Amino acid sequence: MNVFISADIEGTCGIAAWPETERSTPQDYVPYQKQMTREVAACCEGVLAADKAAQLFVRDAHDSARNIEPGALPESARILRGWVGDPLSMMSGLDTGDFGAVLFTGYHAWAASGGNPLSHTMNRQNEFVTLNGVRMSEFMMNAYTAGYYGVPVVFLSGDKALCDFAEELIPGITTVPVFEGRGGATLSIHPEAAVKAIREGAKKAVKNAKKCQVALPDFFEMTVRFREHRTAYSKSFYPGAVLEDEKNVVFSSDDWFEMLRFSHFVVSD
Repeated sequence: MNVFISADIEGTCGIAAWPETERSTPQDYVPYQKQMTREVAACCEGVLAADKAAQLFVRDAHDSARNIEPGALPESARILRGWVGDPLSMMSGLDTGDFGAVLFTGYHAWAASGGNPLSHTMNRQNEFVTLNGVRMSEFMMNAYTAGYYGVPVVFLSGDKALCDFAEELIPGITTVPVFEGRGGATLSIHPEAAVKAIREGAKKAVKNAKKCQVALPDFFEMTVRFREHRTAYSKSFYPGAVLEDEKNVVFSSDDWFEMLRFSHFVVSD
């Protein structure tokens, strides 16, 4: 089986502050860069424990996309680092192979969620993003991308709020909540316990892939609520977008790739 793993950092065990996510503050960042790497490696190891012949494609999907230490991953893993510049973004490469499962590590709750003090959707320029009236997380967007390409989403690790949501969206998914948000703080399990749980969870999840297909809606409407009205005004010139009020930009389509294209130019930059 070809397996796709997309990794973020704001849902990594123990993380609680923005400097812990940024290369520009190495004293804070390096311990969580290492934990992110350990969690991705554990996910890879779990997949291989379930399927020794699995081909692993790892997508570093945080900030610079240069966070994971490649040498810490199994030799059979390939890793995509840096930003390709295509609408798939955190899922770049999913369209290049015949993948049988998608797994997510280190993912976080949606913008304006109290489930993670670092909650956001793509960047911090927006107050929140909704998709068909539901507050959209990066997980939700990327899960629909997996569904668009017909690939089951089998596993997620991250904060408890996102894991709870994922279990509603995809009932068969295996989740590993590594912390929960409490205002500006996080209450985490031990980093080693997180690594062990992710390894076991990934092993279980791969065997459950057939139950984890993502059902796509027939129609999509995305609303981006920007923090600054001038940003909303500028982004509203995307073809087909509508400036609903001073801060809301709305776009709709029955084609998920068109929604990704809108996100690429309006939400992601």
